[in-house]
Amino acid sequence: MPNEIVLAMRNISKAFPGVQALDHVDFTLKKGEIHALMGENGAGKSTLIKVLTGVEEFESGEITIAGFQGNIINHSPQEAQVHGISTVYQEVNLCPNLSVAENLFIGREPRRAGMIDWKTMNKKAKNLLESLDIRIDVTRALENYSIALQQMFAIARAVDMSAKVLILDEPTSSLDENEAEKLFKLMNRLKSEGVGIIFVTHFLEQVYEICDKITVLRNGTLVGEYETERLPRVQLVAKMMGKDFDDLAAIKKSGEMEERFGEVVIDAQGIGTQGTIKPFDLTIRKGEVIGLTGLLGSGRSELARSLYGADKPDSGELKVNGRPVSVSAPLDAMMAGMAYLPENRKEEGIVADLSVRDNLLLALQAKKGMFQLIGRKKQEELADKYIELLQIKTADRETPIRSLSGGNQQKVILGRWLLTDPDFLILDEPTRGIDVGTKTEIQKLVVKLSEEGKAVMFISSEIEEMLRTCNRMAVLRDGQKVGELEEGELDQNNIMKAIAGGGGNE
Repeated sequence: MPNEIVLAMRNISKAFPGVQALDHVDFTLKKGEIHALMGENGAGKSTLIKVLTGVEEFESGEITIAGFQGNIINHSPQEAQVHGISTVYQEVNLCPNLSVAENLFIGREPRRAGMIDWKTMNKKAKNLLESLDIRIDVTRALENYSIALQQMFAIARAVDMSAKVLILDEPTSSLDENEAEKLFKLMNRLKSEGVGIIFVTHFLEQVYEICDKITVLRNGTLVGEYETERLPRVQLVAKMMGKDFDDLAAIKKSGEMEERFGEVVIDAQGIGTQGTIKPFDLTIRKGEVIGLTGLLGSGRSELARSLYGADKPDSGELKVNGRPVSVSAPLDAMMAGMAYLPENRKEEGIVADLSVRDNLLLALQAKKGMFQLIGRKKQEELADKYIELLQIKTADRETPIRSLSGGNQQKVILGRWLLTDPDFLILDEPTRGIDVGTKTEIQKLVVKLSEEGKAVMFISSEIEEMLRTCNRMAVLRDGQKVGELEEGELDQNNIMKAIAGGGGNE
């Protein structure tokens, strides 16, 4: 029966040192239902999933699952799978050195005479992926495939384990539009087969496209459960934030470019890196926010990395504040007054085992050098200043950064670079995978920094976000800069035309 409850969580509470992560939270999932779990970073979404799947212990409350008598407690993800709960996390949790087939069937390999039956396993893997419209060589190592495909493999593995409850934690963050559509078709198929799906995402459009119900958490408490079609988007955002939504429609100040922007900070002529980005020209002035727009794989990140020396450019000339600069490594760029917040904060941004204080001071200490160590008292003063300035939610400055939510980790990395007082700040997808409230804060901060005279490069997959923050946009396609749009030309139609056909002013 479609209305039959498959999962019920009642009065769930969980505390960490200095933080009440969950406070008597209820959550109900029915068979054949796609249910969005929404809330700002730090609202308790991840913790609720972790106590359900046995990653964390909860202190009080009850969990019941259809088909099992009484209350259940999962002590591990493996035990959760026994109870019919499968999870696909935002960061793909697979083994890159093993084959695709091995990853799909790890721990449950088909055997014959006590040995792994490779032929059967490879055939099963091939059939499973083809049922999801994925046709690849399942005997090749996982690392040979894109992150987007790896995400689909993880979902295929979860689907094949006959889950009653399927948890998808930010599954579309690494998928393009076509791949997301394939995933939604799969979700609807599973829904028709009676599977209950918990969908965690920050993309509001996807929630309204695919979900039947929405549960909203805020600061570890339950705000409410709602039918999607009866909850307007503005109200959803207001419930998540606990205040009226500021849509940032007018956060940019208008005026003549000559009055608002100062001298040229970045002057790139013919900069390129073979195999990633074709030679491009780009100038950026003091107080200007320039956006990079283009489809997935168009070369936005590659252009930024070439400027910063993360990918060593092999052509062109770069001037910073009018002075020729040779940037062959990130340290060269840092010493020239540049800063770079990378797209992948987990791998290239945070040092997970270090404290918030250590992570904040990394770039400033590197800039000063090993012979000018920053004293402990000064470190603490600077850390406390930026924790307050950026409203970083942390128990204290010595908390390991891995304990913070994704949005707060992002704020720490921003603070790290602001401490170096850069003239030019590159922000590559600074709001990806974080909540609406923190997105708003970061967008306002970007505009504030430009008003203080800093030059900013802003890369985002969300055109609306860039329209709110950018004064000008460079358009990329197939690794090449194909045009620019000035402030008066910035609207969705012009951007789409430029991406599709080159357009712009070049």
